[in-house]
Amino acid sequence: MRAAVIVFPGSNCDRDLALAFERASGRPTLRVWHKETELPPGVDVVGVPGGFSYGDYLRCGAIAAQSPVMRAVAAHARGGGLTLGVCNGWQVLIEAGLLPGALLRNHGLTFLHRDALLRATTQDSPFTRLLPLDQTLRIPIAHHDGAFFADPETLAAVEGEGRVAFRYVDAAGRATPESAPNGSQNAIAGVLSADRRVLGLMPHPERAVDPALGPADGAALFEGVLSSLTAAA
Repeated sequence: MRAAVIVFPGSNCDRDLALAFERASGRPTLRVWHKETELPPGVDVVGVPGGFSYGDYLRCGAIAAQSPVMRAVAAHARGGGLTLGVCNGWQVLIEAGLLPGALLRNHGLTFLHRDALLRATTQDSPFTRLLPLDQTLRIPIAHHDGAFFADPETLAAVEGEGRVAFRYVDAAGRATPESAPNGSQNAIAGVLSADRRVLGLMPHPERAVDPALGPADGAALFEGVLSSLTAAA
């Protein structure tokens, strides 16, 4: 698995994301500065990290989505290349037109920084293929604009096509309006593209991969990416 992580001014999770890919694959992750116009040759998966790209001015992710490198990321994604956007990275992918919907201000109008409970809702993607659907995951969140919203037609399509990758759940594993800490519609925590090759999610799986540092429930996401690429080789 050859992974690349995009770095914008204001990114602060790029190293964590790079290390998560490296931990799964055993290979160094490439760092790509936002002013580059091409991705390195042979990249299998691109990670768009969390943080505060361009200080979250205008709208979260809106300026980063116009960076030169995002044309290459869009071409990679539209050509079937695996693409993962975490937190601010999900915001960037939405602004780049690679994922549907919008991410609005948290309903409590406060920055949320704590562990959240969530469950994978499909195994039909390279990112979730190794995640049991009956397992509750403990993954950190850290965001101010993370409430997923879509118009009724878009929401119906995302739900009907099985493109919800993760939902926030309560301690009993139930997805309810109250289980979403940020007020996301249908407790949605992550969404897939139509071909299931692009994933955006608000929680930070890259912060939950090392058992020495706490729950490692995010590791299976990166291992799933590796296994899908190995299976396709």
